[in-house]
Amino acid sequence: MENDYFCGGFQNIYMANKKQVNESGILADVVVHGIQEKKGKDIISLNLSKLPNSVSNFFIVCHGSSKTQVEAIAESVEEEARKTLQRKPWQKEGKENAEWILIDFADVVVHIFQEETRLFYKLEDLWADAKIKKYESG
Repeated sequence: MENDYFCGGFQNIYMANKKQVNESGILADVVVHGIQEKKGKDIISLNLSKLPNSVSNFFIVCHGSSKTQVEAIAESVEEEARKTLQRKPWQKEGKENAEWILIDFADVVVHIFQEETRLFYKLEDLWADAKIKKYESG
């Protein structure tokens, strides 16, 4: 009897994690739509959910061609998440100079760069073992 409960506990944890990843995937799609609305460029999604010790389930990375566009993309991402899923970011950083804006939803982290900054940091290369999905720009 004890073993049934113990095994069931692992099954419940597995199902909860699977549900979390599915919900994260939905948020990631909403974020990508927000980026496309403001014509974000070279949009990629890094699925980190299967990587050990990952800080999030997904990283979404894109860039804009100006400070104004980067700011507009960030605002669009927040608006789409709020409007579609009633989600607000846990943390936001980088809006002051808009070279690299980070929007952290905990399970999905969005990185919006100016092109030169993205090329310098090459964030995608740090997570090369993640499953990568490329999206059409808006």
